[in-house]
Amino acid sequence: MGPTRRRARRPQPRWSLRARVRPAARTAYRRLGDLGRRLLGPGAGAAPAGPDPETPPWLPLPPGGAATCTVCRWQGDAFDGPAHVELSVCPRCGANGRDRFLHWCLARRVDLGPHLRVIECSPRLGPAYRAAMTSWFFYRATDHDQRSHAGHLRLDLQAIELPDDCVDVVLCSHVLEHVRDVDKVLSELRRVLAPGGHLLLQVPVLQGRTSPPAAPEVHADATPVHWRFGLDLTGRLREEGFAVDLLGTEELAAAIRSGDDPWGVRAPEFDVPDLLRTFRTTGAADDLVVVADDAAARRFGFVPGYQFLTWDCRVPG
Repeated sequence: MGPTRRRARRPQPRWSLRARVRPAARTAYRRLGDLGRRLLGPGAGAAPAGPDPETPPWLPLPPGGAATCTVCRWQGDAFDGPAHVELSVCPRCGANGRDRFLHWCLARRVDLGPHLRVIECSPRLGPAYRAAMTSWFFYRATDHDQRSHAGHLRLDLQAIELPDDCVDVVLCSHVLEHVRDVDKVLSELRRVLAPGGHLLLQVPVLQGRTSPPAAPEVHADATPVHWRFGLDLTGRLREEGFAVDLLGTEELAAAIRSGDDPWGVRAPEFDVPDLLRTFRTTGAADDLVVVADDAAARRFGFVPGYQFLTWDCRVPG
């Protein structure tokens, strides 16, 4: 079973917990959400620093450093926490793996500049991050109820109260799985994006194919999960009129090519064999575009590779 289909859209012109806590945090990552980040990330009581507004993201990242945050440009020996998309955290700004990968994809795939009109849906990072983004772009953060991720705007993604073709970039990370009517959201996002615009979309990809949760699933902010997405989301995005690439790492691409599973110890919430099998048997491997080689993935904390995927959905024009 997948999201409800509708007819095609008409064209539009310091690690603070002891090691014994870490295994439990890994298995609970989908439920803990931001609570996990708070417990496992920067020290309690310290407000995370944001990026330097004087250093926009279209400037090259600093060279060297064993670890570098793509969001705030912090450099150090290692990120806080284990190698995990949710739990590997920048000690300075609090960006976790998916935040860093989203901003890496933004810099690699979008012609950045202060002219861009950018909307970010329910951003995890706080006021210092949003202030920096606002200094670089015409940027607005949005949340549908202003409860867990307070932003500038209150928008219902199923009925966005904005005119057609008014946005250049939408950053949408781990929101779509919480929406019942996926078709409405994708149609609305397609409508408000201008020709040549980008939707950079992240969802938890824990399995090969999309299905509803087998049992009720609620994240730490009391938001229910309606869909567990798989690689077939690419086709659904194309049906809506987007040109789509699935962005990932060389580590993942190499595993798909070789037929081997290089990850001896895996986060249990991910069905890695099913993901790899689906990549190899459905043509999804042809959609994968490598945006981080092994050196970049180690430096920026995009490991293990099966946990890092972002859809780049472009509006033709």
